[in-house]
Amino acid sequence: MFVVTLQEEIPLVGGDVTDGVVRVGDTVRRPVRASTHSVHALLRHLEAAGFDGAPRVVGLDERDREILTYVEGDSALRPLPAYALTDESLAALARLMRSFHDASASFVPPPDAVWEAGSNDDASPELIGHCDVNLDNVIFRDGLPAALIDFDMARPTTRLFDIVTTLRHWAPIADPLDLEPLQRRLDIGPRLRLFCDAYGLTPRDRRHLLDLARLRFDRSYHAMRNNALTIGGGWARMWAGGAGTRIRRASAWLETHQDELHEHLI
Repeated sequence: MFVVTLQEEIPLVGGDVTDGVVRVGDTVRRPVRASTHSVHALLRHLEAAGFDGAPRVVGLDERDREILTYVEGDSALRPLPAYALTDESLAALARLMRSFHDASASFVPPPDAVWEAGSNDDASPELIGHCDVNLDNVIFRDGLPAALIDFDMARPTTRLFDIVTTLRHWAPIADPLDLEPLQRRLDIGPRLRLFCDAYGLTPRDRRHLLDLARLRFDRSYHAMRNNALTIGGGWARMWAGGAGTRIRRASAWLETHQDELHEHLI
């Protein structure tokens, strides 16, 4: 007689959009989305390319949930730990993103690929970006970023747009009113320069970075509002929680400080 041992499902918190994410043993189970198969193709490519900073695809379970490997480490949940805000962490994140982008650049999406809609650059896509590298979606080991998780918002974009989206949270480009006390002590201009240096961003992209950040704020506002109205769920909760107002404040803060920040970049 065979005995089947049911493993406990442990809810995983921290994500804003996807509900029903659980840990089962050394795997993560997530609801399937229209983009899931495309994201799986990307993750399999990253594995084949030798990028070890992302989950691996296991398959689907009996409830048609996707199964990914559980990435060991710590996520920077609120209140933010001090180690997540150091210059060393920011530089390590930039190097991690450069490795991810370099691996993703050779990925050829399947002809029927489907990606989640979101704000984007006007330039032609260069690769499939993560497009949601906030602090919740980075796994730390020994106090430094080691892996990216939650690729739900991955889509064709440019390196710079993915970087701008990341710096929104990590520099951070935001009104101090919306930051935690530890973040308010950060010197944003030098942190922008540090990230660009560690990533190896070109002078041309550095000159364009803040203009693209302003464009992203405007498009992100409208995209989030549309998702809140048409999709609901986590999008609606974020919007009701003031996401739109925070985006508008961040945009106004950048407008005020753009010249001094630009000096650090060039």
